Amino acid sequence: MKTLQMICCLYATLSMVTSIAEETPLQIATLAPESLVHHESPMNPGVWQSLNPKKLKLQSAAALVVDKNGNEVYTKHVDEPRPIASITKLMTAMVILDGSLPLQERITIVKEDRDLIQLTGSRLQYGATLTREQLLRLALMSSENRAANALARTWPGGRSAFVQAMNRKAKSLGMQTGHFTGPAGLDPGNVASARDVEKMVHASLAYPLIREATTTRTLSVYPYKGRGSLRYSNTNRLLKNDAWSIQVSKTGYLNEAGRCLAMQVEIADRTLVIVLLNAYGKLTTFGDSNRIRKWIEHGIEG
Repeated sequence: MKTLQMICCLYATLSMVTSIAEETPLQIATLAPESLVHHESPMNPGVWQSLNPKKLKLQSAAALVVDKNGNEVYTKHVDEPRPIASITKLMTAMVILDGSLPLQERITIVKEDRDLIQLTGSRLQYGATLTREQLLRLALMSSENRAANALARTWPGGRSAFVQAMNRKAKSLGMQTGHFTGPAGLDPGNVASARDVEKMVHASLAYPLIREATTTRTLSVYPYKGRGSLRYSNTNRLLKNDAWSIQVSKTGYLNEAGRCLAMQVEIADRTLVIVLLNAYGKLTTFGDSNRIRKWIEHGIEG
């Protein structure tokens, strides 16, 4: 009798499981495409312990070297907010691209775009007409100030609304000291610490146009109908040096800011962001960059 009861219970259980299985869709675990891609394991920060910071003598007032995992390789006055001059244009470019404005829209340079702060000149005279993308490229690679001002002027709501968007973007990136007053960096009120500039460089890598424009050596444009081209060169002379592999970069200069340079590079097969602020001497940031490269290469190999 007990055996018969057990058989009946077993049959009822099997019937219930079968019913549930018929009502429940079959679920199969799948691998997301990202899981099929090989991800390099995080670098052991101990690799940098072989470097002696006392051997690195930099002339820039502030300097920061960070690897792709956020390990700080070298620091010097990295938390003090300083004028960052035309490094500002990285933020200008990100805001423009975030706004999804038509890049092929043609924009004409007007009197409003001139520099009334530092009184710098420009080869883009009133009436020069280029696409928004061309102006963006010139602002990034050749630090064209009128190009940056024209980009802000033609933003929905005008220049004031554009500057507000710049500061919102800075806040969204976690920049603690970053503050912007204009699109070109001509106002010394555009400030950030070296750590905040590193955040800006890191964020700019997500924009292919910024990576391409800031590493383009030369560019020719035709802003005047019936006239020849204007040829522009990149302000980062390290791009001409085959010893350097640069993914994104921006230079800057004001009397109040000194010479500035921010870039992501490859050194000794390692990805690094270098930020150099407030250097005096036209070639000082480039000299400091070469000192950093040799310090890392020799320190790791030795």
